[in-house]
Amino acid sequence: MSLKIIRPGLLTTLQDTGRYGYQKVGVITSGAMDVYSLRLANILVGNDENEAALEITLTGPTIEFTSDTLIAITGGDFSPIIDGQKVPTLRPVAVKAGAILKFSSCKVGCRAYLAVAGGYDVPKVMGSKSTYLRANIGGFNGRVLKKGDLLNTNEPSEYGQQMMINLLSRGAHSFAHAKWCISKVHTSEKNLRKPIRVMAGLQYDSFLEKAKYDFFATDYLITTQSDRMGYRLEGAKLETNGHLEMISEVACSGTIQVPPNGLPIILMADHQTTAGYPVIGQIALVDVARIAQLKPGDRINFKLISNEEGERLFIAMEKCIENIKIAVAGKL
Repeated sequence: MSLKIIRPGLLTTLQDTGRYGYQKVGVITSGAMDVYSLRLANILVGNDENEAALEITLTGPTIEFTSDTLIAITGGDFSPIIDGQKVPTLRPVAVKAGAILKFSSCKVGCRAYLAVAGGYDVPKVMGSKSTYLRANIGGFNGRVLKKGDLLNTNEPSEYGQQMMINLLSRGAHSFAHAKWCISKVHTSEKNLRKPIRVMAGLQYDSFLEKAKYDFFATDYLITTQSDRMGYRLEGAKLETNGHLEMISEVACSGTIQVPPNGLPIILMADHQTTAGYPVIGQIALVDVARIAQLKPGDRINFKLISNEEGERLFIAMEKCIENIKIAVAGKL
């Protein structure tokens, strides 16, 4: 089974949940920007939730299916259509051979994920299929997808195979979809305008009281100098209470560091392995996916929470995913 890229879109790459265990030797984790949406897409087609999917950014691709394939689309709204018909998201969709899937520009959110039953047949590099563009490793030949690329897929799981048979048995010209779906209550692009929850960073107490107040009381603009490595923000400048001599520390997705110009940078999926700027905050893991669905020109504001609250939110998210897995498995 395979997919042919007719039009690649602005930035379409293969990403899984990341390349872990190698930051100590300078290799970044990379992986999906919105890991939550990636996991949901894989669950819907019967894959391991860590399997790679296509990450689609801002403007989507056009794809031809060379064989019957079970897919799922999650994340931002890119108005997907197959042979002129609207394709519902957040559910399994069985696509017939020869059908063409077309994505438009994003209407809501910034990134979408396309998972296929069985996953994409590309080699793992250091235990991951994720594309790291700066090093040209992982994914499809270490690069963004281009016109004419042919992506092979692996054999689907028993669930994926049976779900596709069940859907296509109803009769379909180009595709057939499940009547049920994951509620949008569980999607990462919900409530994009709500404050992003942040725990105090290691150098939080080194910032002036005015800086702390401004950081949580004012909005910041996501600038055009933002990418998978980090989001640069424009707004109130943040000052420390003196010159800091820092030793570089480990960097994480969602770390908010403040360089000498006082304008915060949110580290994202392709963040460097270490960082040497003072850290005012760490975004709660449950909200990193929400950040990934924001784009340049969007405004963002922050809310301070405790470490304990961040842990509680994470545990609740993982319980939610487990419940979704149970519910999806019961649909056969």
